[in-house]
Amino acid sequence: MTAGVMTLGWRERVGLPQLGIERLRAKLDTGARSSALHVDSLETFMRDGSVWLRFDVSQGRHAQYGVTCEAPALGRRVVTNSSGHRAERWFIRSQILLAGHCFDAEISLTDRRGMRFPLLLGRTALNERFRVDPALSYVAATLAHAAVAGLSSHA
Repeated sequence: MTAGVMTLGWRERVGLPQLGIERLRAKLDTGARSSALHVDSLETFMRDGSVWLRFDVSQGRHAQYGVTCEAPALGRRVVTNSSGHRAERWFIRSQILLAGHCFDAEISLTDRRGMRFPLLLGRTALNERFRVDPALSYVAATLAHAAVAGLSSHA
């Protein structure tokens, strides 16, 4: 493992700034290869000769808040889900903001309505950036609060 890699918990809060999503609950899953985002609706359209996707993402536990997002499509790929079922999904590339780090990752768009977390970050997105400790949760928020407390104590 690379030195200086941050250890996070199995669940964290992340932002998707390019999509206008400030905070979303995510499961960090090293058993999943790819990342997946729950979308409530999905449509394709053409923009400047390229395929784009328009989709709605619910924010909040009971879908109180929603945002309509648009992103260029990377394409469709077959993905095997945790139940072993194969399905073709649309993929996008988006910035992910996690624990103060911003990086690009490919994300499939799918119906995760039955799942507890609207975003699943797989090992391809996490690789060489973060370690995941399954005994921990929401470490990024704890680290942020500690950093702010450290700054204010030096003021």
